[in-house]
Amino acid sequence: MGTLSLSDYEDVNIAVPWGHILGRWYGNRRERPILALHGWQDNLGSFDRLIPLLPDYLGILCIDLPGHGCSSGLPAGIQYTFVEWAYCIGRIMKELKWTKVSLMGHSMGGVMGFLHTCLAPHTVDFIISIEAVLNPVGTVWDLSLYGFNIDKFVEEEERIGRGSIYEPKSYTLDNLCDYLYESSIESVPPNRAQHLLNRVMYRSQLYPDKFYLLRDNRTKYFNDLMMSLELGTEMSRRIWNKPYLIIKGADSPFITDKDNEILSILGNQNPEFEFHEVPGTHHVHLTNAGDCAKYIVPFLRRHRPAPKKEEVFLKRLHKL
Repeated sequence: MGTLSLSDYEDVNIAVPWGHILGRWYGNRRERPILALHGWQDNLGSFDRLIPLLPDYLGILCIDLPGHGCSSGLPAGIQYTFVEWAYCIGRIMKELKWTKVSLMGHSMGGVMGFLHTCLAPHTVDFIISIEAVLNPVGTVWDLSLYGFNIDKFVEEEERIGRGSIYEPKSYTLDNLCDYLYESSIESVPPNRAQHLLNRVMYRSQLYPDKFYLLRDNRTKYFNDLMMSLELGTEMSRRIWNKPYLIIKGADSPFITDKDNEILSILGNQNPEFEFHEVPGTHHVHLTNAGDCAKYIVPFLRRHRPAPKKEEVFLKRLHKL
C-alpha cells in the first residue's frame, strides 16, 4: 500500500443557499471519503503536509469552510458562529448523499466534529481531532468580547456595503509569511505559510512583485458558544462507543487542564478513545505531520481498513 499524493485530486463544488463550498477530493473517489475540516482563519491547505502521509486506499475531502479560502461567505447580515460552521457537515452529507460521515478536524474543525457528533451520533463512524476538544467554559470576560465582535462585525458589513474600486493593500511574500506567523501566535512558521496563503493570496496588478489577501474579514468577528461545564460534560456523554482520536501539540495552550473532565468522560465511556501528545504548536499537523501520522494512520487502518482483495475484485467485476 502506498500513500496519497497532493497532485491526485478532483475539485469539488458543493452548492449551498448562499453560494458554494469548494474543496479538493484526494485519492480514492469511488467510496465515501473522510471529511477534513480546517481551523479558524485557515483553509484546506492546512492539511497539505498530512495528506501525503495517509494511506492511498482512502479518499480525503478537504473543504474551505464558508468565508474561508475559496468558499462563499455567508449572506450579508449573518454573523459567523461555530454552530453555523458545524451546519456545513450536514449540508455536505445531504448534497453528496452520505448516510455516515468520517470526520477529521483541526482546531475549529475539531470542535465542529464534536458538535455534530453529540447532536447526531448515529451519523458518525469516527472522529479525528487535532488540537481541539470543545470550546473553553465561558467567562464573564466573554461578554465583553461578544459585544466587541458584534460592533466590529457591523463595521465590517458597512465597509463591504460601501464597496471599493481599489485593489486591497499589497505586501511582499515575505511580509505575508511573517504576518501569518505573528497572527497565528507563532504557530505557522514562515516556511510553512505558503500552504495557507495559496488559496487567499493574489498577485497585485499595480505592484507585480507584491500580493494581497482576499477573504471575508467578517470571520474575524465570530461569536463562540457560551459554554458551561455542565453543558460540555453532557455533550461529552452523548459521544460513547465511537472511535475518537485526539492529538495535542505539546507546546500549544489549546488543550489544557480545564478540558480534563470532558477528556475523562470521553475516555471512561469509550474503549475506542485515544489521546496523544506530540511535539509542536497549535498547527502541529502542518509543522510536525510525521508524528501526527504515527497515530492517525494506525487509527485509520483499524476503523477504515483497506478492502480485501476479494471485495475489490467483485466491485470491479460489478462495474463491467
